[in-house]
Amino acid sequence: MPRILLFVVTLLITTAAHAGDWPQWRGPDGTGVSHESNLPVQWDEKLNMTWSATMPGPGNGSPIVVGDRVFVTASMDGGAKRALICFNRDTGKVLWYQAVAASASEPTHQTSPYSASTPCSDGQAVYVWHGSAGLYAYDMDGRELWKLDLGQYRHIWGMGPSPVLFEDMLIVHAGPGDNVKLVAVQKATGTMVWEKPLPEAQNKFTTPGDKEQWIGSWATPVVVGKGDTAELILPLPNRVVAFNPQTGTEYWRCEGLGPLAYTSPLVDSETIVAMSGFGGPDMGIKLPDGAASGDITASHQLWRHPRTTQRIGSGVLVSGRVYICNDNGTAQCFDAKTGEDVWKERLTKQAWSSMIYADHRLYVTDLAGTTHVLKAGSKYELLSSNPVAKGETCRSTPAFSDGQVFIRTYEHLYCIGVRLK
Repeated sequence: MPRILLFVVTLLITTAAHAGDWPQWRGPDGTGVSHESNLPVQWDEKLNMTWSATMPGPGNGSPIVVGDRVFVTASMDGGAKRALICFNRDTGKVLWYQAVAASASEPTHQTSPYSASTPCSDGQAVYVWHGSAGLYAYDMDGRELWKLDLGQYRHIWGMGPSPVLFEDMLIVHAGPGDNVKLVAVQKATGTMVWEKPLPEAQNKFTTPGDKEQWIGSWATPVVVGKGDTAELILPLPNRVVAFNPQTGTEYWRCEGLGPLAYTSPLVDSETIVAMSGFGGPDMGIKLPDGAASGDITASHQLWRHPRTTQRIGSGVLVSGRVYICNDNGTAQCFDAKTGEDVWKERLTKQAWSSMIYADHRLYVTDLAGTTHVLKAGSKYELLSSNPVAKGETCRSTPAFSDGQVFIRTYEHLYCIGVRLK
């Protein structure tokens, strides 16, 4: 079966199978689409607030939810200690806490604490990448199953990619910095399956004063399809590349991004939309069929804007439209196949959170911890703006599970709404 057709079939199957849990970055399929309904639309520090729990340190990593557990990362002691914390989803009580030491000195930016990666889980174990401190697997009760040193990662703006699961493997886009690679390991043992160096994405210097151009990708890949037809799609500096997730072999590439890539790719059954960071280009790509290989820029690039606004949070692609909240706080909707704006409106002052589509609505949390809910459609319509706590920084993305919303700020983890199951 061609890869493009199997992707559509797999998407319909997996979305139903994962309903309830939010097991990885950007939800069950890594696309920012939630299959929940009856979610709260309005809340504040009292209204619809189920519980809040104190975080031991900051982080840009987002929460995940698996059954009765919520997992989130945090950094302490200036990044010298990095933790994975497990909370009881009904009470907010800490069930267990696993911290590791980071002995290597790593540069980062003040807006990017060291726990920027989001964990993932298959319901049997939970997996977390702490950058230079290593890749770890724990059982659901917090016992360490294995750990793996993937090397040192040094970049002026820190790290960001999150691990993703594919069949019996865990795949990590390890970077950015001077040691960038894709790595696949057996999720049960941590044994290396394959390793794909990405020299075109590497910086060969690490000193902030260097005059050469910094490059890097903080994007978490998206896997579409299944088995032999699957593709792992990843924005990298200057291009989007599709790999075989079973072997790490490159399928195809499309040129046209800038030297910095912050956001995850947006994919539906027809189109891929990829965006640069730092105001660089964005572009649309016709989703290739199984025969595509090599450089497909001339044959598959649908459109390209050479210069755009700064984007850090990822958008979401629904019914042929891309919705995103830009770094400057403007909410935007544009056509995925043409790149033409449908609407663009000022929503807030600044936002790093990624947009989530849930129950025909759009949810995005701004830098001050207020989650804005908009109606998805051809017109801009703000339904509510919901603060959780004044003065708390939020650069993570909410998780949605069983009718509840989980929001992580630098100071707290919040559970909003009543559990439906």
